Amino acid sequence: MQQLDQLTRDAAALAAGRVPEAEVARQMQICNACRYCETFCAVFPAMTRRLEFGIADVHYLANLCHNCGACLHACQYAPPHEFAVNVPRAMAQVRVKTYEEFAWPRPFAAAYRRNGAIVAAVTALALVFFLVLGLAMKGGLLREPLAGNFYAVFPHNLMVAIFGAVFLFALTALGIGAARFWRGETMGPVDSKLAKGSTIEAIHNVLTLKYLDGGHGDGCNDADDRFTLWRRRMHHFTFYGFMLCFAATSVATIYHYVFAWQAPYAFTSLPVVLGTLGGIGLLIGPVGLLVLNLKRHRLHGDPNQRPMDVAFIGLLFFTSLTGLVLLVLRDTAAMPVLLAVHLGVVLALFALLPYGKFAHAVYRSAALLKYAIERRQPNRLQLGAD
Repeated sequence: MQQLDQLTRDAAALAAGRVPEAEVARQMQICNACRYCETFCAVFPAMTRRLEFGIADVHYLANLCHNCGACLHACQYAPPHEFAVNVPRAMAQVRVKTYEEFAWPRPFAAAYRRNGAIVAAVTALALVFFLVLGLAMKGGLLREPLAGNFYAVFPHNLMVAIFGAVFLFALTALGIGAARFWRGETMGPVDSKLAKGSTIEAIHNVLTLKYLDGGHGDGCNDADDRFTLWRRRMHHFTFYGFMLCFAATSVATIYHYVFAWQAPYAFTSLPVVLGTLGGIGLLIGPVGLLVLNLKRHRLHGDPNQRPMDVAFIGLLFFTSLTGLVLLVLRDTAAMPVLLAVHLGVVLALFALLPYGKFAHAVYRSAALLKYAIERRQPNRLQLGAD
């Protein structure tokens, strides 16, 4: 009875103007009758466990979708058919709404979603200007080489306080958003054995981007209808580049606080090697994703989200570029200015993480964990039939 009441409330909300959710619900009804794409990705097996699609169901399925486009190219009801089934675009339009609805504080997400590229550029430039102005007031824009000692420009405790506060805020905002998303979809009881197996499966699917293989291992379709794994590969360059950079920072933190080894570190040291490899990954991946984004089929995804996509790609790219340039020129007189530019871009990236494209990594991981749990539980439709 409680589930029926919720579906009734969801139907009323959809009729009241939640257009993207209503469109996904309409298309899922058609897909549920066809089921040709059932083996393509996690969305369609999850869909078959439902006869009705309330708002929470739609949010779950939308974030489970990887926007690869394989189902669009295989669909007999895709445009120009009168049914106009375009699951990747419908899911993308709902997905961006979840970034805003689950965000904390919500007004930040609304501003970023509508003006992603502008907000990202203005934030980065403002922070760079603030840091460069601080250097100029101290008379330190250009000075004799400091042997790569960044802390002679910005004290270590100051950098830790600023970046720690911004990073903690980003983690808090992402955590609140993920919790709001998770509460939306009711789950059955989960025992420890089921939870462990589901978590391992979800982590594997996240790290390998399993559902960007098109369901057959050859990848998703490009604009010419051919299968390609390039989108998966560029995501891997980006993700693992980011993780290597994070690992470099973590190792450097251990060096500083545990072993009392002070920066700067040699080019052959572990933090520098990890950071260099990660930086290279964050050059290759974002450039590849940008090219693929600009070349995508006209029916793929949501064109209105391109400014948000480009903003995140740009912040990742310039974080890497400024970091690698700083590393190469750290022993020159230009190091203080280069450091200020790099730190400003990194601060902008951290501050905007919860409100743009990065949110999809958090919500999609949560959706994959839900899917791993759900598929280990009895199918409620089959139980009802019995």
